Amino acid sequence: MGEPFSDHFASVSGAYAHFRPTYPPPLFDWLAAVAPTRRRVWDCATGTGQAAVALAAHFSEVVASDASASQLAAASPHPRVHYRLAAAENSGLEADSLDLVTVAQALHWFDRPRFFSEVARVLRPGGVLTVWSYGIPQLEGEARNALLQKFYRDIVGPYWPAEKALVENGYRDLVLPFTGLKAPPFAMEAAWTLEQLLGYGSSWSASARYRAALGTDPLDQLRPALTAAWGEAMTPRRLHWPLTLKASRLGLP
Repeated sequence: MGEPFSDHFASVSGAYAHFRPTYPPPLFDWLAAVAPTRRRVWDCATGTGQAAVALAAHFSEVVASDASASQLAAASPHPRVHYRLAAAENSGLEADSLDLVTVAQALHWFDRPRFFSEVARVLRPGGVLTVWSYGIPQLEGEARNALLQKFYRDIVGPYWPAEKALVENGYRDLVLPFTGLKAPPFAMEAAWTLEQLLGYGSSWSASARYRAALGTDPLDQLRPALTAAWGEAMTPRRLHWPLTLKASRLGLP
């Protein structure tokens, strides 16, 4: 029996949907190219559907599941995306029914042995499992970036769940089942205003846990100094996220 599901994003689902960075389009081109066909893909732990909607441009059907009802309630609708409430380790999907399984910024929350068994059950022979994550962004400007890193590390840092360590080391120690596939490098870039960046910080699970524990908003410790360092608040500043992707293919019979 696995651990009960802990919804780290129930209180921030609206902010999560609005402020999360977008994944680069070449990533989804590559996913479509390595899948054996473009019939059906499962986006597991879809959150508010960001990756699922992007996958729908390449696949006939996207099954997008999440164990968080609040995340699904904030998800973006799309005619080829079918949302369902389900745990990663017990999808309820048919055996041998999928060309691709994707997990974006979520594998660290799973019971991985049980999830990998579920993936082996639902993938068609030749199907592909892909997982990716991104770490703390680097913000344009040395002073501004130092403030953001301090917020991440020192202010909300103690409130990150232990599972976050897998993301922080870039999935370095993660071993996928099946046969490994070499993936090209991908980068996430954005140009955000001050309020967009503050909104992103408010959507972090650590920020939610800080608010629940202390009853105050951790952004209050970042906003004044970052506002002073930003310049004109509506001026976009560049951000860069390190993105790590790993993939493996289920063997053909």
